[in-house]
Amino acid sequence: MPRSIWSGSISFGMVNIPVKVLTAVRDHSIHLHMLSKDGSCRLRRKLYCPDTGEEYDFKDTARGYEVAPSQYVILKDEELDQLKPEGGRTIDISDFVNLETIDPIYFNRSYYLTPAEGGGKAYKLLVDAMSKAGSLAIAQMVMRQKQYLVAIQVADEALIMHTMHYADEVQGMDEIADDLPRDIKPTKKEVEAAQQLIDTMTGEFDPAQYQDDYQQQVRELIESKAEGEGVKEVAEDADEEIPPTFDLMEALKQSVKEKSGKKKTSKKPSKKSNKKSKKASTRSRKSA
Repeated sequence: MPRSIWSGSISFGMVNIPVKVLTAVRDHSIHLHMLSKDGSCRLRRKLYCPDTGEEYDFKDTARGYEVAPSQYVILKDEELDQLKPEGGRTIDISDFVNLETIDPIYFNRSYYLTPAEGGGKAYKLLVDAMSKAGSLAIAQMVMRQKQYLVAIQVADEALIMHTMHYADEVQGMDEIADDLPRDIKPTKKEVEAAQQLIDTMTGEFDPAQYQDDYQQQVRELIESKAEGEGVKEVAEDADEEIPPTFDLMEALKQSVKEKSGKKKTSKKPSKKSNKKSKKASTRSRKSA
């Protein structure tokens, strides 16, 4: 179930629609920690002055912007806090445009918008009106103390919001013009052959057929090592609170304990049955 990360309302003329913003994309990246080479200790980065070797606590630091080599403008936290946008609770629609007029390079992350309590009818009104007009809404909002440009579109009777890059964040095509092979002209036969190849490869887009093979292989490697003797106890700093970055390891440790108990009371399976169980395990993880 997607989690709600923001709540407020869509401002549509004089209409306010209570909504919730829910994550639409899951991050499956595997986050690894730095350990000593023998795996006995988790390593930490420290803040220190390379000239004196003196270490600094985070509360004793300041932020600086380098304006020239070794020259910085110091910015105080209170100065930056005064410039942060107010944490408003409104997605202010300013324009409606056709989706085809927006270059995909401007899109960043995607979120679901669902109606909050009492907003069902107004939400459905906006969905129906945008569907008939074939339009996409452009708005601005503040989320997590940052101002965003967003585009809202209708999909399957729901609203999907895409955060967007501002114009000055996107590199202009003129900046790569010198790298483009404009003077090279393929022959007519070469173009026709390429078009035929494209025609044979053209079909409906099915995102389910594409997978991150590297992430999957890393997970299988972790599971394989965890089932063997690859799990080590690592010394942790008791005074430092470590945020959970990879819950899979805890689940793997529990799995190892359970499997170790089962192995003691059951016969060792053959290699053939082992392969079948691994395939079944892979299918169950995919379906989960």
